[in-house]
Amino acid sequence: MNETLPQCPECSSVHAYEMGALLVCPECGHEWAAGAGEVGDAGAVPDGAIRDSVGNVLADGDDVTVVKALKVKGHPTGIKAGTKVRGIRLNPGGPDGHDIDCKIDGFGAMQLKSSVVRKA
Repeated sequence: MNETLPQCPECSSVHAYEMGALLVCPECGHEWAAGAGEVGDAGAVPDGAIRDSVGNVLADGDDVTVVKALKVKGHPTGIKAGTKVRGIRLNPGGPDGHDIDCKIDGFGAMQLKSSVVRKA
């Protein structure tokens, strides 16, 4: 490998490796986009862009997948990892970091954090 890979943004480990288009940290398991924060084919990414758990930029109308199980107040079961959410709306000023408005089948309208979803 000619280029040096960046440190993990979660734990600062220097042992990151490439897996397809993602970089992976073997110590904490964090995954992120190899070119996160760089200029892509479509042009510059806005600084205030909302990104998913692996660094992909999200936009209104995108479909996402929940990456970890979530507890829901007032509901006997939570949202399982792998649940598909269609047609999200971004809400950058959402309460407590909940920057995605969506509807989930069986749960109704709710807000999610971008850190618990991955672009589908």
